[in-house]
Amino acid sequence: MLLILRRDVPVWVLPGGGIDLGETPEQAIVREILEETGLTVKIDRTVGHYYPLNRLAKRTALFECSVLAGTPSLSPETRGVHFFPLSALPSLPIPYREWVEDGFTAGPPVKKQLKSVNYKNLVKYLVTHPILVFRFLLARLGIPINHSF
Repeated sequence: MLLILRRDVPVWVLPGGGIDLGETPEQAIVREILEETGLTVKIDRTVGHYYPLNRLAKRTALFECSVLAGTPSLSPETRGVHFFPLSALPSLPIPYREWVEDGFTAGPPVKKQLKSVNYKNLVKYLVTHPILVFRFLLARLGIPINHSF
């Protein structure tokens, strides 16, 4: 499983990001993975479509991809790029663990709300990881803290 360690909020997550104007979700994920990891990929299948329950999340599409070319490399957005065995994944923030599990669902793409991204869990994380939540909120406001550590 390919994961990146973000610079703005130093947690391991799936690579991805926003969709540029005129871009499809499929074009966006190929571009984002290249920008964040240095790897050229192809989409093998659509895993799911996720809809926000509140303003903490955005509409999201999840894709399973295969690497075509490239060498994992860091970017201004990433502190780490690593392939993890499924049996040794690092701790993943909400909703990434759910997305990884959905990747093992056979059949058509799942369609569901991101119920785990909610204000209750935000408060829980605020108590247990206040600095990470603060950095997450700044990033959501367009003020990322991209330190080189």
